[in-house]
Amino acid sequence: MASNRLYFGDNLDVLRNEIKDESIDLIYLDPPFNSQASYNVLFKAPSGAESHAQVEAFEDTWHWGESAERAFDEVMRSGRTDAAELLRAMRAFLRENDMMAYLTMLAVRLIELHRALKPTGSLYLHCDPTASHYIKILLDAIFGTNRFLNEIVWKRTSAHNDPKRFGKISDRLLFYSKSIDKTFNLVPGDYSPEQLGRYKYKDIGGLYRAENLTAPHFSTSRTIEWRSVHPGADRQWRFSIEELERLYKQGRILLQRDGRPRKDGLKEYLHESQGPKLQDIWTDIGMGPTTGERLGYPTQKPMALLERIVAASSNEGDLVLDPFCGCGTTIHAAQKLNRRWIGIDITHLAISLIEKRLSEAFPGIEYDVYGTPRDLEGARDLATRDKYQFQWWAGSLVGAVPAGGRKKGADQGVDGIIYFKDFRADPRDGAMQTTTEKIIVSVKGGDNVGVAMIRDLAHVVERERAKMGLFITLAEPTDPMRKEALAEGYYETSSGGKYLKLQIATVAELLERKLPDLPPADPTAFAKPKRESRRQSRLL
Repeated sequence: MASNRLYFGDNLDVLRNEIKDESIDLIYLDPPFNSQASYNVLFKAPSGAESHAQVEAFEDTWHWGESAERAFDEVMRSGRTDAAELLRAMRAFLRENDMMAYLTMLAVRLIELHRALKPTGSLYLHCDPTASHYIKILLDAIFGTNRFLNEIVWKRTSAHNDPKRFGKISDRLLFYSKSIDKTFNLVPGDYSPEQLGRYKYKDIGGLYRAENLTAPHFSTSRTIEWRSVHPGADRQWRFSIEELERLYKQGRILLQRDGRPRKDGLKEYLHESQGPKLQDIWTDIGMGPTTGERLGYPTQKPMALLERIVAASSNEGDLVLDPFCGCGTTIHAAQKLNRRWIGIDITHLAISLIEKRLSEAFPGIEYDVYGTPRDLEGARDLATRDKYQFQWWAGSLVGAVPAGGRKKGADQGVDGIIYFKDFRADPRDGAMQTTTEKIIVSVKGGDNVGVAMIRDLAHVVERERAKMGLFITLAEPTDPMRKEALAEGYYETSSGGKYLKLQIATVAELLERKLPDLPPADPTAFAKPKRESRRQSRLL
């Protein structure tokens, strides 16, 4: 089993079955908020226009029901008395509503995450003010109040137009450790213009500021007079007398007019500074709506945010876990900073997006993928359990941009789109111009397929003004289906390429890497992260 792993499935099942006790150095989780909203992954056509469909990646709404009741019971029987008592008190206060369902779902997972953390490990939970106050006392119960380290306020955007209240522009990062022996590295921030303005002096060594040589009194050995200067009442020298002499001889201490050292005369050069120590309010990292690192995932967090967390609370070679890994920002940051990683997500759409991101940023990266179909039996099982996940997975085998969603009739016969470039003469002057063309992908996971489905696809291709159609089927297509597809004829590109207008591909063929004969896909259909490094690839 490789160190770097992606899991497609319920994170609670994966945590219990795959993650060993005290094996994780750092956990970052950004669980879906109880915001009563369905988040959609928006894919852009290469032209920049929004796709005609939005793909529902996950429904960010929790309701009290059988699954919530079962999770509540698991907490009660977990042996974690503090957590059980707190959750019972919360239920008495909140009753069986959506917020209680959300907190119960989170509680049973936080218990598993605590189990998985090493004694030197830490956890960062990202949330907004909707439920942060409830989540904090959950973490207090599971980790202990003495293991709470910070509630970091992250300014995620510069302004927000919230009617009749102050703009909501911040999120929360709840920072807990497993024990007092946590890993923690000082990660400096960047100086503000005001802080840089303090470096107002210059000599041969560069820009510097004058800092105090004294500190509040703690040591009697440093309260003595030095070079005819006393540190002052209830003050002491910051350094030993030997160190003061060394700094003095190096010219690092400013002098008074009479030649005696200035108590506020320590030269601190800008080029030697590590930057200011980070506080618990982070205003220097943002992610604007048009930033180049956006991949189309609505809850995507900036790389700089995750790099800061990973750098502060882990070391090279440590194992980082993100149980709600979304579009993979935590994984990207961990890989970039030479950490090992594990990511878990319940949607194949997220796993597919992460794979594309990793392959672009780290060509040849080595990692294993678990839970996605590797043979026909696995494909049939996925199709039976969740037809939408099956559709997204099957479409990813041919590089299709997903379309449609879970709502009835949302796809209108379009499960995916493959974009490609072609050239056509401008009817006005005959000049050749680049055009973006579409191949409509239809996916069927049932046993009953027939010629009517091919005819339906032909109608959808015409309706969508696409050039071609691809029918992906789990079952073997019939001879009449193949004949119907052939009857649609060919599409010819301006470069002379000739392709069957309607094509049929079986899942079995795609699993064997026998891909349909299609024009080269336009890679700009998916946003690309910048390339980071090179590693060897493996996919299980």
